[in-house]
Amino acid sequence: MNRFPRRALAAGIVAACVGAPASAAAPVAVAIDAVHPGPVISKYVYGQFAEHLGTGIYGGLWVGPGSAIPNTRGWRNDVVGALKALHVPLVRWPGGCFADQYHWRDGIGPRARRPVRINTNWGGVDETNAVGTDEFFDLVGQLGADAYVNGNLGSGTAREMSEWMEYMTAAGNSSLARLRARNGHPAPYKVAFFGIGNEAWGCGGNMRPEQYADAYRRFATFVHPGAGNDTRFIAAGGHDDDTSWTDYLSQHVYGWGVRADGISFHYYTSPGPDKNGKYGATGFDESRWIQTLSQTRRMEDFIANNVARLDAHDPQKKLMFAVDEWGTWYDAEEGSKPGFLQQQNTLRDALVAALNFNIFHAHADRVRMTSIAQMVNVLQAMIRTDGGKMVLTPTYHVFRMYVPFQDAVSVPLKLANNPPYTFGGVTIPAVSASAARGKDGRLYLALVNANPRETADVDVGVGGAGASAASGTVLTAAAMDAHNTFAAPRAVAPAPFAARAAHGRLVLHLPAKSVAVVALHE
Repeated sequence: MNRFPRRALAAGIVAACVGAPASAAAPVAVAIDAVHPGPVISKYVYGQFAEHLGTGIYGGLWVGPGSAIPNTRGWRNDVVGALKALHVPLVRWPGGCFADQYHWRDGIGPRARRPVRINTNWGGVDETNAVGTDEFFDLVGQLGADAYVNGNLGSGTAREMSEWMEYMTAAGNSSLARLRARNGHPAPYKVAFFGIGNEAWGCGGNMRPEQYADAYRRFATFVHPGAGNDTRFIAAGGHDDDTSWTDYLSQHVYGWGVRADGISFHYYTSPGPDKNGKYGATGFDESRWIQTLSQTRRMEDFIANNVARLDAHDPQKKLMFAVDEWGTWYDAEEGSKPGFLQQQNTLRDALVAALNFNIFHAHADRVRMTSIAQMVNVLQAMIRTDGGKMVLTPTYHVFRMYVPFQDAVSVPLKLANNPPYTFGGVTIPAVSASAARGKDGRLYLALVNANPRETADVDVGVGGAGASAASGTVLTAAAMDAHNTFAAPRAVAPAPFAARAAHGRLVLHLPAKSVAVVALHE
């Protein structure tokens, strides 16, 4: 893989957007309608997922209070510090498939006395239960995030789930509230979201929608958050191109005393239909590049088709569509432990993340929460660790670039003259875009150039009046599979990106295979 020194690469990027000549092709026109704002892009769209899977928690996040790696009550300081820079709004835990084999009482009290179980879903390794409820809430407290707890419907009981909610959220003198206090936290925890099971169509019980809807109604009847907890309940929905779960659940998860606030959805991007095929995370060619981006763009149709079913049964839009597992899935890294789902993270993954964000923004009225899989060391991770070493991935940088879109007001835009990008019989639009008015009052524009060989010139117009300048950052690299390593941690890193209007036009020269986020000066 070719690598340029960071300073040289950054200088080239700035030159490309400020002084480089426009390409021969007519520019892509982005018309932003700042006068007619759309729905708010919930900050929860930028949620994270930490499952008891591989080194996603143990080693990657948790090292224990006695570790030589600097930590705060067991959570490593370097990783928590890096995640805080993302303004992580939400962490989903303990799974995933692990959630439906997790019994919460195993993870409370003195750690030395907690039972050791076998993690049958992920590698058959010992689960020490060193990280349990109280440790998890310490983590989200350190991050300043909210909690999304996933309950055990598959192998648990309604009583167990009910008592877990009481342990987490009850005030007063109940025995479980006193137990929580003895374990070090007298005040109730805040549970922002609570999932009733996970992937009921598969690892969560191999159920039909009808079976799960009945189980949801029974379990949810007995789960009562404590006073002051405005917990939103999430039903475990479908995946990929199957809309039957959304269709059925949107009609049948309600009932006397039963609350549902959203239906979940899972989709993982892979270059082809078989997630266990020979799809390396690095060393791929352009055919795998475009196949991956084409596959991830299917998220648009999946959301639109499911939202159509929601609109048919819930026209008041009370139910959110929660994409609480998404991201890339490739072959596991050579030499990694089976079942740990450890893979490298490249520039290609950065574009996948940005394309999905733009899709989520376009459906902000329904997509009000998502969580990428996963936070550290697993699948499309923000961060990779090895012992005391840590490196930020290209996906991390995209999350940080998109921070201004958290709780921003979406702004409609139209793309015109968007050229097709074609390779090997696959065609996708070259450019993807999204705009929003941030909480700071500034207008932000996110752009993706999927073409790995050609610059895209983007002519930006705001309400017909144009914009005088743009400033922000851009993420790109020389190679499609460029990635950060412990030896070269800044091989892929954001660089300054700026442009000024000339002759009444603001044209951004978007490098090949890049993501850019800019604030527009109106």
